[in-house]
Parts: sequence; structure tokens; C-alpha cells
Amino acid sequence: MRVTDKGYPQADRRIPKGDDFLSRAELESLTPQELVRRTTELKPMIAAHARECEILRRPVDKVWAAIRRTGVFYHFVPKVYGGLEFDVDTFIDAMLPIGEACASTGWVTSFSVEHNWMLSQFPKAVQDETFGGAFPYVIAPGVTMPPGTAKPVEGGYRLSGHWKWGTCVMHADWVLVTGMVPGETPPRILFFALPARDVSVPDTWHVDGMAGTGSNDIVADDVFVPGHRVMDMGDMRTGTAYGARLYDNPIYRMPMLPFLAVTAAIPAVGAARGAVAAFRERLSVRNLHGTETKQAEKPAAQMRLARADFLAKSAEMLVRHVARANVALGARETPASIPERIELRLMVAEAMGQCREAISIICEASGAGSHFLDNPIQRALRDVNVMANHVVYDLDGARELHGRALIGLPPNSPVV
Repeated sequence: MRVTDKGYPQADRRIPKGDDFLSRAELESLTPQELVRRTTELKPMIAAHARECEILRRPVDKVWAAIRRTGVFYHFVPKVYGGLEFDVDTFIDAMLPIGEACASTGWVTSFSVEHNWMLSQFPKAVQDETFGGAFPYVIAPGVTMPPGTAKPVEGGYRLSGHWKWGTCVMHADWVLVTGMVPGETPPRILFFALPARDVSVPDTWHVDGMAGTGSNDIVADDVFVPGHRVMDMGDMRTGTAYGARLYDNPIYRMPMLPFLAVTAAIPAVGAARGAVAAFRERLSVRNLHGTETKQAEKPAAQMRLARADFLAKSAEMLVRHVARANVALGARETPASIPERIELRLMVAEAMGQCREAISIICEASGAGSHFLDNPIQRALRDVNVMANHVVYDLDGARELHGRALIGLPPNSPVV
């Protein structure tokens, strides 16, 4: 990809080709088990390109094309448009092998899948335009900070903004961005869907972990957005957006934030599982300094391996519990309460902390050789440290919110 002083030219974006999409017959025959088999089968290929992904600072095109052909991006596309509507456990099962092989690629893939769920929360007209039109699914970042400025005009809005953390933007065909109307009372955060050709992408993603996500900034300058491509983000938070009104499946009535937290945690669990596997293998071949003793023979190493393995598995159990509990909230007739959403957010934040601890335990016992850049253990540590800084994983904030809820105090943060 060419990079200029102004960023990434639109012509250099990786827009899908016709052969990247599955036919209706292929989708109708695709089962959850087959989808998981396909993503698991890609694991060696993704791992082999993980270092290249980090150097390129975006997912590798060859890898991304192979992921497209598995069918994962149809996962949460409504069936009425030919999508799969598979369950959340299948989502986790299909994403974990990718995260084990490359956390950056797993992160972008998980979010790309989840952002199709986000699009299902928009008005039917924009779903007809995308799912029912040239794009049977979208690859789209969903950026919220800082919100842009939206000026109401006839037929829609004029939108300007400069958003950060644009995960998925390097292969995007659409973008989902937030905006606020100046002076509106009470203030609302609106969510806008617009074609990727309407925005620019400056080259800003220079980071010490998760470098391969290509999560560059996104800029819009006085772009017209028709009214049918706009929704109130507050409705998506509570599980009462257009998807809840259009579809019977409870996955379209889930509260947004717990699902977002699950999505972002899957590659962390994958990274922790991958680090455990790499450490287990390393123990059997690494001699302790100045001896012929394999590290695997030392009780301290065995205990570290056991602790890290337990933490990774415990984190996965928490993530699965939250995913299922969030669907259960969507299945109810009444929307989830704020304390219920807060508790689920805390559970996933704790799971992220467990993944971070598991990888740290492994790195401390892996020796200096584990810090070479071609060693997946050091990359897992850097990646999970960056992942853990996502706003939904602020442990102090999540614990404070849950503590306040337990004693009947209102939330003091908008991240619920």
C-alpha cells in the first residue's frame, strides 16, 4: 500500500471483489460447525503472516481474502438478506483461532463481524442499500471518539469530524461514525453510515502493540449524509434500535456495550491461549542456563504454565458467560437495566485483566530469547497491553460503576 503525506489514497483501499463473496447456495449450506472448521484451518497461514501484518501495520491482503472466503462476515447479517444469524458461541468459536494466530488480525476480523450487527441496528433503508445491494456485508470501522459535528439540512445532515481508533478502515467499503448536533437539548450521540469514499484516512497508526490492526484516524469534511443513514446511538446501547423492531432473533435486541466488550475480548483470549501453547512448547526445548536440564522439569515453570493456562480458560468462560447473558437480556420483553449492563461490562473487563496476567506470567519465565520480534510471545504481551487500554476495559472505572450500582447510586460515566 502506498502511503503519502496526506494518508492513504482511496484507490489503495482493499475493496472486495466479486469472488470474495459467497453465493446464496454456499451460504444456505454453511453450518456453524463448518464455519469454525474453516477459520481454524486458516490458523497456520495467519500465524505465518503475523510478523508481516505487524510490519505492514494492517492485515495482510492474502490473509484477509482467505478470511472473507470463510463466510465469517455474514455471521450477523440478517437472514432476510441472505445472512447467517449464527449464535454468539459460534462467533467466539470462529474468532478464537484467528486471535490465537495473530491478535491484530483477530481484532480486525472480530470487529468487522460485529460491525455488521451494528449496521443491522440502522434503519431498514440503509440495510436495503448495503445488505440488499452491492455489499452483502460491510467492512466498516465503528468510531465514536471524538464525536463529529452534524448540521441538520434538508434531507439529512452535513457531517464533519476527525475520529480516532478506526479499526477495519484499511479494508473498508463503509464507515460508521458518531456526530452531535450543536446546541441540541438534550444532547444526543447520532450514528452515521457513509461510504468509505466520502472520508480520508491519515497515516496515524504508529503504536507499540496491535500495530497490524491499521486502526488509523478517519476524517470527514462537510459530507452530506441522508437521513435514512442515521440512528440514535442511545437506542443501540439499550437494545431498542431498528434491529430490535425489524427482527425476531434476540441477538438483534442485545445491549450494544456488553457485545462490544465481548467482541474486543475474543482476540485477547486467543492471544493468551496462543501464548500458553507457545510457552508449553518452549519448555520442552529450552535448557536452563549452564545446565542440561530442560525448563519443563522445573516445578516453578510447571506452576507458571498451570497458572497461565487457568487464567486463559477462566477468561474464556467469563467472555462466553457474558455473551450468552447478553443474548438472554435481548430475549426479554423489557430492556436491560443499567446495573445489568454495568455488571456484564465488569465481567469482560476482568476477563481482559486475566488474559494480560496470563501472558505476563509466561513472558517473565520465557527468557530473553522470547523478546526477539519474530517470537509470538513478546508480540502477545505488547498486543494485550494495548487491547487492555480500550475504554471498556478500564477496570477501575468498571469496578466503580458496579460498586455504585450495588449501593443504588447512578452511573458517573457514559460508558454503560
